[in-house]
Amino acid sequence: MSTANTTPLVEGTAEGPVQVRTGPSGPRARNAGAYLVYVAGKLGGAAVSLFAVLVTSFFLFRILPGDPVRTMTQGRQVSAEQLAALRAQFGLDLPVWQQFTDYCGKALTGDLGTSYQFHAPVSDLIIEKLPATLLLTGVAVVIYSTLGLWLGTRSAWRHGGLGDKVSTGVALTLWSVPSFWLGLLLIITFSVGIGPIPGMFPTGGMESGDETGFAYVADVAHHLVLPVLTLVAVGYAQTLLVMRSSLLDEMGSDYLTTARAKGLRDDAVRRRHAVPNALLPTVTMVFINLGHVAAGSILVETVFSWPGLGGLFYQALSVPDLPLVQGLFVVFAGAMIVMNLLADLLYPLLDPRVGR
Repeated sequence: MSTANTTPLVEGTAEGPVQVRTGPSGPRARNAGAYLVYVAGKLGGAAVSLFAVLVTSFFLFRILPGDPVRTMTQGRQVSAEQLAALRAQFGLDLPVWQQFTDYCGKALTGDLGTSYQFHAPVSDLIIEKLPATLLLTGVAVVIYSTLGLWLGTRSAWRHGGLGDKVSTGVALTLWSVPSFWLGLLLIITFSVGIGPIPGMFPTGGMESGDETGFAYVADVAHHLVLPVLTLVAVGYAQTLLVMRSSLLDEMGSDYLTTARAKGLRDDAVRRRHAVPNALLPTVTMVFINLGHVAAGSILVETVFSWPGLGGLFYQALSVPDLPLVQGLFVVFAGAMIVMNLLADLLYPLLDPRVGR
């Protein structure tokens, strides 16, 4: 006997009561309502997190040592009146609470301020550098997420074997290697060259600057190899280990035994039943990695002189360029919050038990 999907509304007539269908009810309506409450809660949490990011980005970088005005005028003969005029120009002479309210009000309208050292709107600088970061980290995230999921699944399904031991050992080793150290090692090996072996790849940058068309694409791809290899070597290890651990937790479940008892082949059991149920923790990691696509990698971009947001953030910290570091921090943290929110909204579609 099926569950009713509509709520009857009884109206009296001369011939007797009549049922009028008005809308969904029963488990389907309850599930939709629970999902809406779940979504509202996640959106509220994301909004609170974004506000916390604004507060943190404002106060965190103001505890850094150094005076931005004195740093920008270092090596020049500047009078006290000129220093005071610069502080007034940048709003540094205002009370902290007023600086904070002005900053929040402008940030909500998309105005992240003007860079001290570049004398340009922070939002324009971010938009200018964003494509290079998206290219570098986007390619790396796609490669190491795919590689980590595939190797993690195979390693867990054949745990204890030689392949599992080798892949896990390599992953643990690479995960513990600092990305900047690995990048420098790759530069020494494949860019500078060792002994009679010449370097095969550029030491840094995104392009040589004198190519067009297909030659330009090939030149950018040539510059991409080492920084992408650095990010992939460090990034895939974490994805592999999390996927392996999640799948191992599912290996002894009764539903897998039932699936095998029904005659399903081992590959079908893994693909249709075990892997989908082991994906939730890995989905979180994949979306967090997608958040890193916007954030980039400060160390890797700095080591390879990649003209992206990571290198821009390093330049801003050296002053410190408060509007620029604040704006970049908001973009980096905001990307992580948005990606985490999307992962939370995807959970109920992967596992109906979530959000009930």
